[in-house]
Amino acid sequence: MKPRIPLDALWHAAVPLLACAVLPFVWGVELGFGLLALAAIALIAAVVAAVHHAEVIALRVGEPFGTLVLALAVTVIEVALIVALMLSDPDSTSALPRDTVFATVMIICNGVIGLCLLLGAARHRVLAFRVEGTSPALSVLATLATLILVVPSFTSTTPGPTLSPPQLVFAAIVSLSLYLVFIFVQTVRHREYFLPLETEGDEEALAPSNLAALASLGLLFVSLVAVVGLAKSIAPDIEAGVRIAGVPYAAVGIAVALMVLAPETWAAVRAAQRNRMQTSFNLALGSALATIGLSIPVVVATALALEMPLHLGLPSKEIALLALTLLISVMTLGRGRATVMQGAVHLVLFAAFLFLTVVP
Repeated sequence: MKPRIPLDALWHAAVPLLACAVLPFVWGVELGFGLLALAAIALIAAVVAAVHHAEVIALRVGEPFGTLVLALAVTVIEVALIVALMLSDPDSTSALPRDTVFATVMIICNGVIGLCLLLGAARHRVLAFRVEGTSPALSVLATLATLILVVPSFTSTTPGPTLSPPQLVFAAIVSLSLYLVFIFVQTVRHREYFLPLETEGDEEALAPSNLAALASLGLLFVSLVAVVGLAKSIAPDIEAGVRIAGVPYAAVGIAVALMVLAPETWAAVRAAQRNRMQTSFNLALGSALATIGLSIPVVVATALALEMPLHLGLPSKEIALLALTLLISVMTLGRGRATVMQGAVHLVLFAAFLFLTVVP
């Protein structure tokens, strides 16, 4: 008898394809209640499938390569979405890259990390991780976030929160260079700093075959395309809801960012519940770094080539929130141990970010 394929394997293989099959029916059309519900269900299913395939790849290639695959895949598709929106309406989207990067940093450093710490510590009391892995990631994140999102508000060469062409080129080179150095350190030079602690996790799963890993890699990208496409399709309905509620337009960008980051959030939370905090932080901080390190060079090149306006500097309220987030992140991840207290602090900061976006 031929070996039977497990039902869960068939399910995880079929979901990405079915989610992409929903896209033609919801892309660029006004969604009624039925199509909106279908798109939401397909989006949730695609997120679950993406996390599953990312975990299969991680088992095959080992840490930290597995988490790096998911972070890079989501970021590349997110960058493509940002550039597409910029090209569709250059004038009204001049601040879109800034708002997207800022929202991503706040969601990851406060929402994702806070949720991982809270749920992980609720089950395992005290969480342990490698300071030598979190410290370099935070140093790069603080440097890039300050240079890209804060400094443009204080430069004098150009008016407003903008940079001159030479300054934009410098920002793009610094962003990409620092990110590549971090990837080299994480995967080659000091890979052991980013590996899970020996006490993390209770069981060792069997590594899948090379064929299964390649299949999961392809299905991961299909899942992420479905996630981004469905999130973009649902965004107009979210925008309409925002207008009806009378809250600022920035809430739309946050809602879309939350949907795009859903696969990484789910994967990080699952790792935290298994007491694999280093894996959670590799996912979270790696995603934030990839967002800045990859999106800014592409956005700058697009803006300079097409002579599009680009606003990068944050307003004063957002600068204060960013500074507080980075300070608390250093205090939380600089000790190597954390409890529910640190998780609660990060979630309060995330709640403040959401509240002050809705009620500025």
